Amino acid sequence: MNQLKRILAIDDEPHMRRLLEISLRQAGYQPIVAENGREALDILRKDNVDLVVSDLHMPVMDGLKLLEAMRKENINIPLIIVTAQGEVASAVQAMKLGASDYILRPFDLETLEIAITRALSITRLKIENQFLRDEADQMGKSLIGESQAIHLVHQAISQVATEKATVLIAGETGTGKELVARAIHQQSPRKSSLFVAVNCAAIPAEMMESELFGHERGAFTGAVKERIGKFELADEGTLFLDEVTEMPIALQAKLLRALQEGVIERLGSNRSLNVDIRVVAATNRDPLQAIKEGKLREDLYYRLNVFRIDLPPLRDRLSDIGILAAHFLKKRHISIDESAVNALQRYRWPGNVRELENVLERAAIVCGGRAVRLQHLPQDMQHKSDLAENITPKAHISAPSTETLSLPDAVQALEIQLIAEALKQAKGNKSRASKLLDISERSLWYKLSRYHMTLISEE
Repeated sequence: MNQLKRILAIDDEPHMRRLLEISLRQAGYQPIVAENGREALDILRKDNVDLVVSDLHMPVMDGLKLLEAMRKENINIPLIIVTAQGEVASAVQAMKLGASDYILRPFDLETLEIAITRALSITRLKIENQFLRDEADQMGKSLIGESQAIHLVHQAISQVATEKATVLIAGETGTGKELVARAIHQQSPRKSSLFVAVNCAAIPAEMMESELFGHERGAFTGAVKERIGKFELADEGTLFLDEVTEMPIALQAKLLRALQEGVIERLGSNRSLNVDIRVVAATNRDPLQAIKEGKLREDLYYRLNVFRIDLPPLRDRLSDIGILAAHFLKKRHISIDESAVNALQRYRWPGNVRELENVLERAAIVCGGRAVRLQHLPQDMQHKSDLAENITPKAHISAPSTETLSLPDAVQALEIQLIAEALKQAKGNKSRASKLLDISERSLWYKLSRYHMTLISEE
């Protein structure tokens, strides 16, 4: 970020305040001055300050009392103590109470700059380290598979990773959109900076703006301390906006401005902050349909959709299931036999790779540390043939000709497929199947008769 840092300088001597003000301005900071701790505390309560430089001994409220008051009121910004040669012990005591550093007077501009730079850097590192600890469980995960569909995804990642263009990742829930976003970051020149993920669907609408852009103390009820938003945190790195179509439509205008201008403002502040980030967005909706439904601004869509990556559902890359299963079970040192893999390949996987991982975690528990076999899978996956195979049309209906592309034939074939799938999931119970299809049971009976479908076995 290249905006001027605001430094609050506190000293009861007018000439020293003036010296600090001039020195800070020469060093490229925006100085604010106060003559004692109480005046400084009033400024900190209502203004946005990045760092405090305070004399140790002052009337009304000295540096130590100011430090104690700041910590009590959750004003967690770095404070540098300025003290005389004979007061080093007091300065050390201040550091034990939470001061970032101390400098001895008389000091030169270089000494002051070094202390400020070090304090700001340590503060930034603390924030990043906490963030990295929270994100540690995501490390080591990658996009697994050898199918042609996955090769195309890897190719797209390689093409766009070194660019700054925004990326839109589209795919069903559980297909690995965040893994792709992380892969783009790791292959980019920004990989040494943070990858910051925001799940727009998981954050309450009233908190979303603060989450993205941060807020100042007192910006709203409950804002007891300032908060750094995800845009600031991702500065020089990558910001991943997952399920972006779930973001409140009113906030999308502010997001669009931030993307176009690289400038944000915290809630409760009128100070603009410049940010240098690479944005990757993802959605499990059809973006164009989301625009029609009023869920996504059209101008934001075009700003995000510079480079699009579509992720295939697991049912379209069934050849990867064996590789994925071995990968998920490897950390438990458990293998999986061929009959179990075959059964997994016959399932439709509405929850995609995430569902597969959960199924295998359960199977690893059930098998007791031995190889995962067919009997260790959920009951609806153990049958060697789908329920759909037990539903036989009396009259065979072939797929529509690619030459005629008959819409009625295609609709009819799709209806048969959906009815078979619903009956499979409902274990042959026509009442439950009709609810899954969102039609009446009478309509389901009519369609079974119309398509000459006979249910051979019904559980």
